Amino acid sequence: MEISVDQYGHKTVVKLRENRLDAAMAVRFKDALKTVVDDGAEFMILDMSDVGFMDSSGLGAVVAHMKYMGTERNFEIANLTPTVEKVFKLTRMDSVFKIHKSIADAIPEDLKNAI
Repeated sequence: MEISVDQYGHKTVVKLRENRLDAAMAVRFKDALKTVVDDGAEFMILDMSDVGFMDSSGLGAVVAHMKYMGTERNFEIANLTPTVEKVFKLTRMDSVFKIHKSIADAIPEDLKNAI
């Protein structure tokens, strides 16, 4: 599982650098994000711009991570590809998660020059 992690003020942007988030990747995905949280991330934005396919196991892994973050931390999503966006809409998860069109939309105005 390849991810990259960037910090913008108090917001941690985790970019999933995989084309698929499916049953084969779900456990590694959860482990990778758990490590970032355990390292101190309090406000995470998941950049899914590289993910072209996500199945129910992948969606379940995203939901599980939201639960792992708990109510005392923030977890948002950005850059959904059209196919993955359909999964979120069909399952109505777009009403559960705060979803941004881009990373620039997800970070404070004063940090946008860093992107």
